[in-house]
Amino acid sequence: MLSNAVKRSLASPACRRAIASSTAGIIGKPAARGISSRLAASDGLLLSQIQTGTPSRSAFLSTAAAAAASEAAPKATHQPKDPSKAPASPETPFAPTPDRKYKYFQNVEITPGGVAIVRFDNPDKKVNTLSFALMHEAQSLWNDDIHSDHSIKSVVFTSAKESGFIAGADIFDIQRVQDKSQLVPVIEQALNFFLRMKSKGVPLVAAIHGPALGGGLEWAMWCDYRICTDSPSTKMGLPEVKLGLLPGFGGTQNLPALVGVQAGLDMMLTGKDVRADKAKKMGLVDLVVAPQSLEKVAIETAEGLAAGTVKKSRPKKKSLVNRIIEDTPPGQYVMWNKVKQMVDKNSGGHYPAPYAIVDCVKFGLANPGDAKFKHEREEFAKLAATKESDALIGIFDGMNQMKKPSVTADPLSVKKVAVMGAGLMGAGIAQVTAEKGYQVLLKDRDDASLGRGISYMTDNWDKKLKRKRMTKYQHNINSSRVVPLSDQTESWKRHFAGADLVIEAVFENLELKRKIVQQVEEVTPDHCVFATNTSAIPIADIAAPGEEVKRPENIVGMHYFSPVPSMPLLEIIPHAGTSGEALSTAFAVGTKQGKTCVVVKDVPGFYVNRCLGPILVEFCALVKEGVPLDKLDKAMKNFGMPVGPATLIDEVGVDVASKVATYLASADLGVRMTGGDLSLMTNMVDKGWLGRKSKQGFFTYSGKKDKKLGPEVEAYLNDFTSGNVSNLGEVDIQDRIASRLINEAAKCLEDEIIENPVAGDIGLVFGIGFAPFKGGPFRYLDSVGVSSYVDRMNGFADQLGGQFEPCQLLKDYAASGKKFHG
Repeated sequence: MLSNAVKRSLASPACRRAIASSTAGIIGKPAARGISSRLAASDGLLLSQIQTGTPSRSAFLSTAAAAAASEAAPKATHQPKDPSKAPASPETPFAPTPDRKYKYFQNVEITPGGVAIVRFDNPDKKVNTLSFALMHEAQSLWNDDIHSDHSIKSVVFTSAKESGFIAGADIFDIQRVQDKSQLVPVIEQALNFFLRMKSKGVPLVAAIHGPALGGGLEWAMWCDYRICTDSPSTKMGLPEVKLGLLPGFGGTQNLPALVGVQAGLDMMLTGKDVRADKAKKMGLVDLVVAPQSLEKVAIETAEGLAAGTVKKSRPKKKSLVNRIIEDTPPGQYVMWNKVKQMVDKNSGGHYPAPYAIVDCVKFGLANPGDAKFKHEREEFAKLAATKESDALIGIFDGMNQMKKPSVTADPLSVKKVAVMGAGLMGAGIAQVTAEKGYQVLLKDRDDASLGRGISYMTDNWDKKLKRKRMTKYQHNINSSRVVPLSDQTESWKRHFAGADLVIEAVFENLELKRKIVQQVEEVTPDHCVFATNTSAIPIADIAAPGEEVKRPENIVGMHYFSPVPSMPLLEIIPHAGTSGEALSTAFAVGTKQGKTCVVVKDVPGFYVNRCLGPILVEFCALVKEGVPLDKLDKAMKNFGMPVGPATLIDEVGVDVASKVATYLASADLGVRMTGGDLSLMTNMVDKGWLGRKSKQGFFTYSGKKDKKLGPEVEAYLNDFTSGNVSNLGEVDIQDRIASRLINEAAKCLEDEIIENPVAGDIGLVFGIGFAPFKGGPFRYLDSVGVSSYVDRMNGFADQLGGQFEPCQLLKDYAASGKKFHG
């Protein structure tokens, strides 16, 4: 029993605050905002937040001023090639030689002091990954070269690659196993290997440089001592939750034992990685050294551990508060309740992996023997068989496939990027460009506008510095890369003479944009690519040859989403005359900026905004029928969207949404933009109800989180609906809104606006936060069945009108039984 003093401590405000602060960050949405602010994903992993946050206004067409619609794209005459169906690249055949006995490892080196050095080195990949083949070979290496050699007093595991330790498990090994229950004995064999390593009874040291993620960190946690470098590239994490999985090689047990339950859960439930300084502070690593000293220090440490002059690593000592929270029944009761609340809130119950991770940790605390590992691998196999994991892995795979454009032309070697316009978009573009090593010229019309853009970047870097996501050195380097210029700067033309790429981010006005093209072409070299960040104006109109435009082949669209530093998607839009070199250059720069690039045809709305248009119309239709706003929002959040449609419109601006819908209704979508009364929004604009920015939209806002349906809006909606109140069910609401979106995505594929289903899925997951656990519109169709979905849409079409008629591509797939993915 707890003493009265400890009981009082547990109940005290300070302790309650400690519990709250310790668990508040435990679960972030296992999705791409994860897929943006961290997929951030993504550092090469998925979802660097896969659940995008509330889309901002520039996720829409920002104006309808340029509503001159371009010609409709011609219908596809053939099915676009789907890269997901391409055969996997073959691995290099391996034949052992005395100098290289193993494919995935260099030969074991034994020092005079009896330290065996095992170096990971996969010849087929830039990074090491933990594949089934590597694990099998590791067992042979251990048994043949180490286990029975009594001269070996300790072992150091490190990487021969500068790119990192181990970047994670080979996820496609898991995909290739059809019966996921077969993963259980595979994982058991790997666990037995780690236990056999330990059974030799010699100290094991992990020497980490670069990423040690997923299975890589799990390998390191089986060691007795962990040393990492202070390189910015060194990071450690267990990101399996982002793929709908859990750490399967003992991670759910070994991590909490090392760093504590709360810190371990925080890492596993968010999938976030930690850098060297934090890893040392939390007890994940024992020593941090310079990269050039890593192997030397690791060998010395291994010798010291064997000789007893260096103490073995021990779990981090817990504070009194953490001992109360983690090691006492009352504290655990509070902790687990708080964890469940956070998981429920942030996952919406849509992701089984966070719950399984929590269950494994709890099971391990109650069952300290080998049963905890058996339970972990069984839970891993169950998760691997879920449709949620399949969807999230599909997104991860899609991100990898989207790393190269389909054009074969080589990109320019870009060193200097000029950004025209220092507003929020321009400054955001300049920020991510400078952070990736480019020299940046940021230009605006006057010093005041330019100063606001510079302040935006500086403020963002200051926040990163404060949160220890950036060093002061990197802060200074980034700032030094940006050259601020205005019309008053006499030397701006001289600076632009060295630009390889110019990204224009000014107001949505065709005349202004063509004038800027003229100014840029007069002062930049002939090879310079001109990219426009328009979200509304056809690229062909901006690039039309004439007095202002002399190099139309160099012009391409680069449509960023706001806020640029955190939104992961970039639409790249060539016009008919864009050169392959210009397109590949835009793609290469966008990829280096950390964006997932989707090439889109030059049509009204491009892809993401084009798909949003029918949603806006259907929202108006449902409101007209009398479906309450809160019911609409709740239904779509339950479907898996980050916010409901009423809140979405308020966030981006009612005026912006109204212009988007009006613009697309007059474009080339035809009947697909009918069925709703758009005066719902235009009347609100006339009233000055512009959404959150005016504190009055569909909801009334009085703070960051305080919103409610006010009496004026309630009266307005009553008039708009003629007093009708609909009792439409949640599934009907979801299907009516989602089907309009999904049909438009399929129509974009049919018309070759997007290249393939992978691009379509990635575009809507990262562009508007389409439910990541459903994998995007095309994976969702595969999951529910195209035929049944077409039947559902046909039922709506019979009842409500031709706006629900499935496009021809959906009809064809329904008739043939084909799937969009595999």
